[in-house]
Amino acid sequence: MGEMECVVQVSNRLDNMVDTSTEAEQWKKRSIYRVPTCVTDLNKKAYKPQAVSFGPYHHGEEHLQTMEDHKRRALLHFFKRSDKPIKLLVESLAEVVQDLKDSYDLLDPAWQKDTSAFLQLMIVDGCFMLEILRTATHTMDDYDPNDPIFSDHGRLYIMPYVRRDMLMLENQLPMLVLDKLLAVESDKAKDPELINKLILKFFTTSSPEAGMGKCLHVLDVYRKSLLQEGPGRKPRHYKTRSRADNERGEEIIRSATELDEAGIRMKKSRTQSLKDISFKGGVLKLPVIVVDDTTESMFLNLIAFERLHVGAGNEVTSFIFFMDNIIDNAKDVILLHSRGIIQSALGSDKAVAKLFNSLSKDITLDPDGPLYGVHKKVNDYCRKSWNEWRANLIHTYFRNPWAILSLIAAAFLFALTIAQTVFTIYPYYHPSGDSSSSPSDSLPPKRTPSHH
Repeated sequence: MGEMECVVQVSNRLDNMVDTSTEAEQWKKRSIYRVPTCVTDLNKKAYKPQAVSFGPYHHGEEHLQTMEDHKRRALLHFFKRSDKPIKLLVESLAEVVQDLKDSYDLLDPAWQKDTSAFLQLMIVDGCFMLEILRTATHTMDDYDPNDPIFSDHGRLYIMPYVRRDMLMLENQLPMLVLDKLLAVESDKAKDPELINKLILKFFTTSSPEAGMGKCLHVLDVYRKSLLQEGPGRKPRHYKTRSRADNERGEEIIRSATELDEAGIRMKKSRTQSLKDISFKGGVLKLPVIVVDDTTESMFLNLIAFERLHVGAGNEVTSFIFFMDNIIDNAKDVILLHSRGIIQSALGSDKAVAKLFNSLSKDITLDPDGPLYGVHKKVNDYCRKSWNEWRANLIHTYFRNPWAILSLIAAAFLFALTIAQTVFTIYPYYHPSGDSSSSPSDSLPPKRTPSHH
């Protein structure tokens, strides 16, 4: 009887199961994810907002309640400035509410059931996010100069924390929310790249070099901006990895100091794109990277997004893996800093090295990733006999002053030995007197026999 019940239950589920095409559409809609516990356990603070929540995942958490009053106040400013009825906005978002829900992976059933509460959350958080982004344009003049958030004081002391929280994967809003808000506010007459420009101006004080197209959320916009190589630059194509390459483990390269010892020069790339890494003629070019207190959280969330979102790519993960390979300790950071590649606002070079070493924990690198060609070229260069001999020589004799002094002393003694040998045999071939005479000229004359 038990077996029959099991068969019936499975059969009913199969009958009610959606077809594969519908299932595929649901996967495509997802863009905001809960970071798995196995990842957050390594650094819980990096994935949890500290100042403000956006979206359902962290809404209502006690330490974020202070910002809720500021959200509602920003909502009033938004509607008063736009002079549009709130009903119009609610109706606009209600048309796409299921798409908004589908954007979230593992959405709590309570949000699924209570559509009204979910819409309210999207409107309040969306308006607040737009108001936050507009602080970078200095175009809003309807806030009091003493406003704790939207004032010069707030830009200096509050916005850095909000900016960090806005780059957390679990703290995203679907871009569709911002699109709808702007469409209602401006009567659908807007620049399609306006939101992207607002986001980048808020985070980087610059505009995209080219159109970024449709993006999923703030984190996606920021990620794409890090990978933009600029107009006129053709994407590099690298050959894929062979089985023999896998067996040799060529994805691991030496540290920056070891590469320097092998004769590889490191220079700044022409752009700051994380994809702009190249190796040619013994020169390894790397993009400039600024390291500060928010770098760790930002990169960890970008790596998590690439890990969880199918089709996102793995360029940021590959970059971090590459940097972890060439940075082992503070000496590598000092070298890269002297080349202008790393600009650090952290306390020490050791802290920067520790940061990059921790970022690559528990990440998986695509064996056919975009940096494989660079890895292979660098390794091939280091394997050349002259470069390997040069690196071994420097590593053995020039790592500390005592080894250098010993080498100099040995060379000096060797030179003295040669000099002594020369001075010993020199008189035999060049006696004093006639320096032009040959050795046979210095011998006594032969006596001829006399004939009686």
